[in-house]
Amino acid sequence: MPSFRPSVESLETFSVSEFTRQLKGIVETAFPSVWIRGEISNLRRQTSGHIYFTLKDAQSQLAAVLFRGDALKVECDLRDGLQIRAFGAVSIYEPRGNYQLVVRLVEEDGLGRLQRAFEALKQKLAQEGLFDRALKRQLPLLPQVVGVITSPTGAAIQDFVQILQRRGWKGRVIILPVRVQGSEAAGEITTALEHANTLGGFDLLVVARGGGSLEDLWPFNEEAVVRAIRASAIPVVSAVGHEIDFTLSDFTADVRAETPSAAAELISSSYLNCVERVERAERDLRTLVQRYLETLSQRLDLASIRLEHHKPEKMLERLRLHLASLENRFHAAPKFILARQREKLSDLEIRLRKHSPEERLKVLQGRLDVLGMRMNQAVVQAQGRWTKRLAILETRLKAASIEETLKRGFALVRDDTGKVVRSVAAVEKGKRMRVQFADGEAGVVGE
Repeated sequence: MPSFRPSVESLETFSVSEFTRQLKGIVETAFPSVWIRGEISNLRRQTSGHIYFTLKDAQSQLAAVLFRGDALKVECDLRDGLQIRAFGAVSIYEPRGNYQLVVRLVEEDGLGRLQRAFEALKQKLAQEGLFDRALKRQLPLLPQVVGVITSPTGAAIQDFVQILQRRGWKGRVIILPVRVQGSEAAGEITTALEHANTLGGFDLLVVARGGGSLEDLWPFNEEAVVRAIRASAIPVVSAVGHEIDFTLSDFTADVRAETPSAAAELISSSYLNCVERVERAERDLRTLVQRYLETLSQRLDLASIRLEHHKPEKMLERLRLHLASLENRFHAAPKFILARQREKLSDLEIRLRKHSPEERLKVLQGRLDVLGMRMNQAVVQAQGRWTKRLAILETRLKAASIEETLKRGFALVRDDTGKVVRSVAAVEKGKRMRVQFADGEAGVVGE
């Protein structure tokens, strides 16, 4: 069976840091806040105040850190072997690629009556499908009338209204006053939800309360409240407690806001986006209108210039100028033609003189004069060279004469007939000979 090998083009190649960074984003986005139950082991307290430990159960373990600020808020005595519930966020330490739980809240895992009741009711309602995502509705984009079911004197409604005012939201807020704590709170919240649906006119309902303990937030875990939220025909936002607080109302509502302030920001965000888009569209429209007006103004200026150019007075003035120019050219034409003809006649006279016999004879005479001068110079130079050569030959000939040779100590021997004796063999014994020297002759007899 052939092995599968993906093509290079089909897969993206990551560096280790890029892959870790993307994995960090996925994990931290998927688990921004989570409760985890486990047993503490390998607990280490640092001098900085940070606490490092491991959460484990029978099958797995998870590294955890509790930073100094959150560690100071822990009321229980952390130690190895302690069973706890830890709330926090999952984070990946990029340099090592390790993931850990950054703990913000720690509770001993002694499930009390309320916690057991919470878990039991949560399981029951989940099995009935009250928490199904398919049942959750999209919030209206621009709600105009928002009903807030909360205490009219609490800090939650004050923060809620202040944020809406600060962000310039233009809708109406109608407070449906209820108790948000105590034995009667659940009934009032349920009645307010039913009353709002009966009255109608609301685009959105917000169930809101500030933070507190599990007991303080318990009315929002009551089954009647949860079912009333699910039965509401008007979309419901649950904004109960702080970020770390969870109630059954949060699971049932169409949207959970971490705090009442977050709910106000959620409601006004779409409005602010629309306002920004309208303002941007207004700016763009103003820019387009301004540019269009500038174009029209330029076209108007151009049309005005062209209209001014085509006025009858302007056209008549241009015709007059053209007529005057033609008149000047008409009067100047004979003089100009006569001057041109004179220039041509002068050029012809010059050319004729250049080609006349007298001029050509002058040129030839000049050339003959130059040739004569060059021939005289050549004859003089040749005479000088031959004179020097004759003097040299005369000197050489004189040096080779008999007289000059005799002066150098040589002697010329002749027999009695005057014939030159050229060797000893030609000398006869007793025969007289004449020896010529440079200064005279002498007689000698051969031996």
